[in-house]
Amino acid sequence: MSRAIDALVDGVRSDVIATDDRGLLYGHGMFETCRIVDGRVPLWPHHRARLSSTALRLRIALDIKAIDAEVADLAATQPAGVIKVLVTAGPGRGYGNNAGTARRVISVFPLRDIPPGLDTGATVRICATRLSLQPALAGLKHLNRLEQVLARAEWNDPDIAEGLMCDVEGRLIEGTATNLFLVHDGSVATAALDRCGVAGVMRQVLIDERPGIDGPIEIRDITLDELDSAEECFLSNAVIGIQSVSRVLDRVGAWPQPGRITRRIATVLEARFGFPVSL
Repeated sequence: MSRAIDALVDGVRSDVIATDDRGLLYGHGMFETCRIVDGRVPLWPHHRARLSSTALRLRIALDIKAIDAEVADLAATQPAGVIKVLVTAGPGRGYGNNAGTARRVISVFPLRDIPPGLDTGATVRICATRLSLQPALAGLKHLNRLEQVLARAEWNDPDIAEGLMCDVEGRLIEGTATNLFLVHDGSVATAALDRCGVAGVMRQVLIDERPGIDGPIEIRDITLDELDSAEECFLSNAVIGIQSVSRVLDRVGAWPQPGRITRRIATVLEARFGFPVSL
């Protein structure tokens, strides 16, 4: 991601973090990456809910009202962009020393251009790096993204938009920065995230509200072989909305055009949240 346009550390304009911060030392913290549309964050209620629930699980005292105000103030200065809300457990060395005040770091970044090829569907690959199993942290967007960093380092071809990751037992879980959805016989499915993975905000919107989808979304184990038989395949996150997948390298499955359900979802999301449709 490019350099921040603006940043607040505990409400003060700064780009400096103390060296004893528990997020830096131990990865003890969480973050949200939010899309700005016309000076506001349309998905903020969803990000806010996930931030609050993650803080409870990580035992971090959260000043959510301060975050609300700072997100709104920074977003209002930008017609379009991305806000990253990062909260750590604050200062404190030692695994058992967690008595400090939580630190919040809120940054605004320009909205990156859509990579080449994404206007006609994304080309993705299967990553060799696997996700470890840890139910206590499953679903959380905590600060330790090392598995995703290593997976993303596996390729540098700009025409490959994303890498799909399996867990150590071979289940297909998600992309490095996205959640994955498959359509079979008109039914939409996404991976269960009770053992690993990140429960994305846009994934939750799709599950809860089913925009343009008839019937519930299945949440279950997904195999790599299901990529080859899927009628449609798309990715989601809170910045891109959804993105159709056109092919998976070294797999049989291919979707030259976005499917009917993918198009319907994208149209509803554009109307509701202002996310441009780019399929």
